[in-house]
Amino acid sequence: MVLHELISYDVLRLVWWALLGALLIGFAVTDGFDLGVGMLLPAVARTDLERRVAINSVGPVWEGNQVWLILGGGAIFAAWPPLYAVSFSGFYLAMFAALVPLILRPVAFKFRSKREEPVWRARWDAVLCLCGLVPALIFGVAMGNVLLGVPFRFAPDMRIFYEGGFFGLLTPFALLAGLVSVAMLAMHGSAWLLLKTEGPVAERARRIGMGAALATLVLFALGGVVLWSFVEGYRITSVIDPMGPSAPLRKTVERAAGAWFANYAQHGWTMAAPALGLAGCALAALGLALRREVLALLASAGAIAGIVLSVGASTFPFLLPSSLDPRASLTVWDASSSHLTLFVMLVVTAVFLPLIVAYTSWVYKVLWGKVDARAIADGSGHSY
Repeated sequence: MVLHELISYDVLRLVWWALLGALLIGFAVTDGFDLGVGMLLPAVARTDLERRVAINSVGPVWEGNQVWLILGGGAIFAAWPPLYAVSFSGFYLAMFAALVPLILRPVAFKFRSKREEPVWRARWDAVLCLCGLVPALIFGVAMGNVLLGVPFRFAPDMRIFYEGGFFGLLTPFALLAGLVSVAMLAMHGSAWLLLKTEGPVAERARRIGMGAALATLVLFALGGVVLWSFVEGYRITSVIDPMGPSAPLRKTVERAAGAWFANYAQHGWTMAAPALGLAGCALAALGLALRREVLALLASAGAIAGIVLSVGASTFPFLLPSSLDPRASLTVWDASSSHLTLFVMLVVTAVFLPLIVAYTSWVYKVLWGKVDARAIADGSGHSY
């Protein structure tokens, strides 16, 4: 027996679908509070020292947190080549609009305190705010468009044709998904600031976070109602072959009202995902109200995980549905790399992912505790 055949092709496809979800959750939970702190900077910090306290709450970890985004992009490239080809070409302008702030954010972190002029620092603070807000909005809009379907098709020779535009992505439902993302990361950033700071910064973050948590709960529930009432889902109408070749055009797919809720009806345990999202928001609001720092942050992370998992549970086995030609929709069963490639990648991931998690956990343990405003003010030690 060839070594990679120890794990069947269909199981490997499921494993990599789950790993992709885990990487997306890892990015949303870790880099999410970085983005949240950035977008909240003008609201939670009034003086230069307060802004430096907020910035230094994420200063030691923001670079490492972005590893999850890189891992997610690499996983899509290697495990799901058609998904990478369609999404990175079709969403080119949207991804460019998200990546520019992510590129500018390190510049703002590094340059912000290089000069003491208030105008200089105020401009970089505005950049940090936009660099948190814009990616959060665009990532949410992208998720909304996944649920709506993306206007792409395949030619008979499998060439990709994307027939949409950037502004075509900004539909009402997609913008609603974007608002969910913004409120969600604002909640998460507030919970992080409550954990890592003291005084006025923590108190303002606590008040804002309670509102953001309740807004996330309401917007997420509203998104579910709109999805059920007005958005057609997708379902496969032909025989599914989990072991079949990666050839999207071999199946038939139809659009139908309520199709995105079929998995919840067939597998009741999947209801745990939206329940976690709603309960996490409520617990985060409670933790913020009671000043229970760890509870607020863990509940916020749970809410993020539940919201991301809800999208995965709704759309499975679809990865990227096509609104132009439903049968061209990419699924877990027909858009993956080869059996051997998935197995080799799994072995590599099994070796290196635990190392990344262990190192990240060690960094957070070493840097545990509140940001010391006095040390920042008197310049003792390195800080932004």
